[in-house]
Amino acid sequence: MKIQKSAEDYLETILILYNRNGSVHAVDIANQMEFSKPSVSIAMKNLRENGLVAVDESNAITLTDAGRRIAEKIYERHLLLTSWLEALGVSPKTAAEDACRMEHVISEESFTAMKAHVQHMLVKSNQPIEKEE
Repeated sequence: MKIQKSAEDYLETILILYNRNGSVHAVDIANQMEFSKPSVSIAMKNLRENGLVAVDESNAITLTDAGRRIAEKIYERHLLLTSWLEALGVSPKTAAEDACRMEHVISEESFTAMKAHVQHMLVKSNQPIEKEE
């Protein structure tokens, strides 16, 4: 399933917030992404209609299996690209910002090759890929 960059960003944010807090509500997403609550509400409706998130009776937002697969794929790309750019000497802030843009457009083939190379280089230099939250 091909989804837009903004939907991928929302799914990634939900994953990060869930891992950090154990639950996610629209206000949490709005605060994290610095978006308005109405914008988040519209996005959640679209993600729910596409079967990527579920909302329970307490308005807690969870990823469906399909949503989790997309979120984890994007988040893995973000972490690896950030680590790679930092290893090249890019500042952490710029590395994270650039990784956020790159994670959406890199092909699966290129990412797989880059992942193998980066992991090899990081293992050689004893630098683990850090978990960002």
